[in-house]
Amino acid sequence: MPLLERLRFLAISSANLDEFYEIRVAGLQQQAAFGIPTGEPDGLSPAAILERISETAHRLVEQQYEVLNGELLPALRAAGVRLLDSDGWTASQGRWLKRYFKSQVLPVLTPVGLDPAHPFPRILNKSLTFIVSVTGRDDFGRDSGVAVVQVPRSLPRLIQLPPGEGFGPHDFVLLSSIVHAHIGEAFGGMQVTSCAAFRLTRNSDLWVDEEEADDLMRALKGELSSRNYGDAVRLEVESECTTEMGEFLLSTFELEPSVLFRVPGPVNLHRVLAIHELCQRPDLKYPPFAGRVQPRLEHERDLFLVLRRGDVLLHHPFDAFTPVVEFLRQAALDPAVLAIKQTLYRTGPDSPIVETLIEAARAGKEVTVVVELRARFDEAANISLATRLQQAGANVVYGIVGYKAHAKMLLVVRREERGLRRYVHLGTGNYHVRTAKAYTDFSLLTADRGIGNDVHKLFLQLTGLGRVGKLRSLYQAPFTLHKELLLLIDAEAASARAGRPARIVAKMNSLAEPQVIQALYRASQAGVSIDLIVRGLCCLRPGVPHVSDNIRVRSIVGRMLEHSRIFYFHNGGEPRVFCSSADWMQRNFFRRVEACFPIEEERVKERVISEGLELYLHDNTQAWSLSSDGRYRRLRPGREKPRSAQQSLLEALCGLPDTQHDADVGQDASLLLQVRAGEGVALEPIRRKEELDRELPDAQAQRGQGPGAAAAVEPGGEPQENAELERQRRA
Repeated sequence: MPLLERLRFLAISSANLDEFYEIRVAGLQQQAAFGIPTGEPDGLSPAAILERISETAHRLVEQQYEVLNGELLPALRAAGVRLLDSDGWTASQGRWLKRYFKSQVLPVLTPVGLDPAHPFPRILNKSLTFIVSVTGRDDFGRDSGVAVVQVPRSLPRLIQLPPGEGFGPHDFVLLSSIVHAHIGEAFGGMQVTSCAAFRLTRNSDLWVDEEEADDLMRALKGELSSRNYGDAVRLEVESECTTEMGEFLLSTFELEPSVLFRVPGPVNLHRVLAIHELCQRPDLKYPPFAGRVQPRLEHERDLFLVLRRGDVLLHHPFDAFTPVVEFLRQAALDPAVLAIKQTLYRTGPDSPIVETLIEAARAGKEVTVVVELRARFDEAANISLATRLQQAGANVVYGIVGYKAHAKMLLVVRREERGLRRYVHLGTGNYHVRTAKAYTDFSLLTADRGIGNDVHKLFLQLTGLGRVGKLRSLYQAPFTLHKELLLLIDAEAASARAGRPARIVAKMNSLAEPQVIQALYRASQAGVSIDLIVRGLCCLRPGVPHVSDNIRVRSIVGRMLEHSRIFYFHNGGEPRVFCSSADWMQRNFFRRVEACFPIEEERVKERVISEGLELYLHDNTQAWSLSSDGRYRRLRPGREKPRSAQQSLLEALCGLPDTQHDADVGQDASLLLQVRAGEGVALEPIRRKEELDRELPDAQAQRGQGPGAAAAVEPGGEPQENAELERQRRA
């Protein structure tokens, strides 16, 4: 992996741990304080869980800094990218940095000396702060000896140094290093005896009594300001911080020693992400790519005509997100369009989606937007865009009290010769142009009347009152999705018990709902072959004898964040395939409004199966297999050819050359279409071989390449022999 991308992933892991403490650990600490049990199946108390979290988190943080200091920084330095520490500054570098401190930093610092007239200041959540010990007396004769210096967020945390003055073309210095080296300038006439940076993490969950709040937006606005000053949950200090000062800080913030982290480096590891953003070194980053625009969308500009001819499937980011934006833009400009309705969960700053909705409202369209104000850490942005939409004349609602509106839906109502017709976009990801370039998701654009009618009913449900009746095509949380998934799983189990082929393949972000897990266990015991691609949290244990022998779980961690949700059921040889906004978690099934939609056109269904499932089941370079002991093992190619699902898609759909594996895209295109079945020994395609052969490039067909060399990896991590040898053995 390119060096700057490794640095980026390291920064992301730190940010993820921050959020974990801000939300999950904060909630557990509250439960422990009030003696509230967790209610989880393992029966552990909140205090016991917190103890385990502390042990694991400390190991993780230790590994993070070992990777930073022992691997990445030395390798980057060898490549000409340097993060300069004060110990290694030359005289000319030191002079430049001192001038920078005096001109750019010192004027905005406000040291607070602690005494009865100057109590310990309120510390902003995750802000850079220094605790300083000094000796001597000031102009008023004070000698309290301890001061606190908060560094304003207006100052950049990483400074790229100008070439010259002894600096190289890619030299950086952390602001914390500059402050640390020159903190004495803030205490004239006194001597600094110790100085240590620290960072305090606070409870950042917002709580609003939705039943009592007359206006959810106004209530959330009132809570946002308190997010930065919630209860303290974690304390990070530099390793140079003295024991006495660490204990003083713990006492001040009323924290236990278990949440104190001493780190040999910057207290906010996420700040090194700026090196990736500022450093112009393409050779140390992933090669850029542009998502493709499908030929049928390039040749025909009228998207409504395209959709009347058939569905359009987009696999982001390999397929560009621009057709979704263009679909909305055409709807906003088309005089025949009467109404536009859309859900917005996360959109990002300066969103073209929001701008187009505003234009449509100003043009007199009936625009209705369901804005989820409670999208965590996006509350302020969503309040802002909701206000702008209201000012433009759009109807803005905030979903249902007690339920987050998490479904990704866009409905366009158009007057045509035969009457009104509905056009729909449904997705597994948000209407966020930036994340659409970094997250894998599926989008479906369709003029299907059944789906259009169902989406219309869902919007009636979200904006009005009353019962909308049974949906024909979609499954919906919190009402039908959970029940229907259980029925689909049980149907596969019944097929297996009757001796018929049975197969389940599902891809999601998280799997935690107990009833679904129990149903999968029952299906496994009945003989159903089950493959689960779960990027994150998975509470199911595969490979447990007599419980989950037929279940395999893998996680794909690669360049793009795996975000799509896909559910495949063999269904007696007539596969049923769904995409969804929902993971298999309690919150998605019971506390959110979610949409699960069928993929029915055969050509579209084949793409979802091959690109979204089969490729990922044959990944042996970026896949981690979950074992029955709860541990993940990195899969290795062994004797087989290295395969990366994401890289194969980048090659096949975006034309990006493979610089890592020298892979043959055509060969992978044929091999990815085989999936394990039965007891996990035989390799059998989900679809018929003659269907797959039609998809092979002409050049490959001329070379006589066949689909017989796919690697299959069992939970233990050892590759099987290829499919052709397996077929010969079985024969």
